[in-house]
Amino acid sequence: MSGYAEQKNGVFPSVCSLDCPDQCGLLVHKQDGVIVKIEGDPSHPVTQGAICNKVRNMTARIYDEKRLKQPLRRTGPKGSGQFEPIGWEEAIRTITSRWKSLIAEEGPESILPYSFYGNMGRVNTEGMGRRFFNRMNASELIYSICEAAGTVGYGFTMGGSYGTDPEDTVHAKLIVMWGVNAVSTNMHQVAIAEKARKNGATIVVIDVHRNRTAKWGDWFIPVLPGTDAALALGLMHVLFAEELVDEAFMEQYTVGREELREHVKSYTPEHVSAITGVPAADIVKLARMYGGVDGAAFIRIGNGPQHHDNGGMTTRAIACLPALTGQWLKKGGGAIKGNGGHLALNQRALARPDLKPRELKRPRKINMNLLGIALHEQEKPIRSLYVYNANPAVVAPNADKVREGLAREDLFTVVHELFMTETAKYADIVLPATSTFENTDVYSSYWHHYVQIQQPVIPRYGESKSNTEVFRLLAEAMGYEDEALRDSDMDMIDQALNNPNNPNLQGMTAGLLQEKQFAKANVRPLLPGRLRTPSGRIELYSVAMERQGFPPMPTYTPLAEDGPYPFLFIPTVNHNFLNSTFAHNDKHAAMEKTPKLHMNAADAEGLGIRDGDAVKVWNGRGECELTAAVGEDVLPGVVVSQGLWADGADRKAVVNALTPDRVADMGQGATFFSGRVAVARATV
Repeated sequence: MSGYAEQKNGVFPSVCSLDCPDQCGLLVHKQDGVIVKIEGDPSHPVTQGAICNKVRNMTARIYDEKRLKQPLRRTGPKGSGQFEPIGWEEAIRTITSRWKSLIAEEGPESILPYSFYGNMGRVNTEGMGRRFFNRMNASELIYSICEAAGTVGYGFTMGGSYGTDPEDTVHAKLIVMWGVNAVSTNMHQVAIAEKARKNGATIVVIDVHRNRTAKWGDWFIPVLPGTDAALALGLMHVLFAEELVDEAFMEQYTVGREELREHVKSYTPEHVSAITGVPAADIVKLARMYGGVDGAAFIRIGNGPQHHDNGGMTTRAIACLPALTGQWLKKGGGAIKGNGGHLALNQRALARPDLKPRELKRPRKINMNLLGIALHEQEKPIRSLYVYNANPAVVAPNADKVREGLAREDLFTVVHELFMTETAKYADIVLPATSTFENTDVYSSYWHHYVQIQQPVIPRYGESKSNTEVFRLLAEAMGYEDEALRDSDMDMIDQALNNPNNPNLQGMTAGLLQEKQFAKANVRPLLPGRLRTPSGRIELYSVAMERQGFPPMPTYTPLAEDGPYPFLFIPTVNHNFLNSTFAHNDKHAAMEKTPKLHMNAADAEGLGIRDGDAVKVWNGRGECELTAAVGEDVLPGVVVSQGLWADGADRKAVVNALTPDRVADMGQGATFFSGRVAVARATV
């Protein structure tokens, strides 16, 4: 425990742990050993003291009376939430005894760890847990539920997760928010864009829903879900046809410009309009704005477009646009899909894949988007699941199938959590977890260029333990004697920051962060310079894609068939939760009010649905009940929900019961937004 945690009163530096690009610097106020206020750190160069409502009200979550205080053992049926308290020693003994038996009888592949980024601390997320399960040789999880498809698609074009420094985007004169509800999910990009707007910038928002960001922008362009690649190609058509491209830039810094020029001739504004629902005149207008802007044009590429069957190619298509007009050489121009590559840590040092026993074959890999399918496999079944930093019963697609799998009596499930989540209710053993304010960890943003440290600012809540503490206990009980499983959190921070393959982190150490709290990586502009693509240039034509069986140039492919249902269904984010985080807290649920289904007035009228009606939403995977929000915020044929709500007494708002568990075209990514549903008034 650090000196911060031991001090009863004062203001202490911290960092937001949420899976959010902004990764804000925080100041934590304590009185009598308890956090009484959380505010932004005004000294942080990017977040500058501004924080969202989620974090401003974080104390309601940290000190929620429903928070778990001690280990629990299930006493009732799975899913019932019936448990009794036990001690840590008994919990660890029960878990490791069961695992030793499973390994002896069915092999370590019968055990699957399931985790994600409920806490963005890199040591507690990617460190000791991955070391432990590597040493065990357990089944491996493919971490592809969030940004996998778009990351691969963007990488084919730009060589990795490298984009514009967001601090520079204040100089942009045209800002396009494409598929990102930034007001709710990237508020400091909005703050920077506001400064740019005061300097004359225009803000265009492209999305499937007139959300908070669309209402904030200067021009909202609604697009049919899954057609964004066609829109990008239509813009390219106009840029080439009207000679709005930067030929000198493309000649020097790209490959494939002539092939692309020919390729996009078929994507006329009229043809693209018929696909996307965007009027042809608006396609031409936007292309002329983008190609004729007096200054830099910047595109913030969101997660939305990539959560489709064609999500990887869609992101690749959008990523080509800045190259056509030479934006990468203009201060504040270019794009951001993600900037994680700039701050890449030493993943091998964190996860230590070398701990896998050499005498054993490499374990199988299981895609986290296919958890429901995996839990139903009869051949080499999963016999034990260890869940941390995740709540798959709500977050994973095809949720009913996931819960059916979790309900198996022959599945030994352990959940390490702060709350009795929907997943925890299916566990055999539940372990209480610390919050970020009780941990030591390092944070690296996937948007801005700053690395930050978290040192404990409060004592552990009840008997809770961090991920790293629990995995050290499990390793000892399993008889694993590897030194890497005994490393301290500070040791792992230094190991993670020591990445010879990333010169941007040179000089970055745990000691420096302890002294400074945060530090900016030494990131150089992408161009001029050599990219990490095979050619070293921006690849408008990708030989690597061609070799892997993809079209070598950006191409629009329609969404897969998803049953005979009339509406495209988009279950997107809300303002006061982050995935299922905060959904279990009364304060945040009260701020969000009620789960809604946004639908077009014409569609609602045809179904006899009025604003405020309870509506049933269903398909072949499941059903849920939401409240209709009728208006013009979505195009006809589209319905949108917002937020992953905690189970009520009757589980009526589990929107992921409706989502497909297919995988996207690239990166085995999720296809949450490519499902179809039917809608009707709910019967009383």
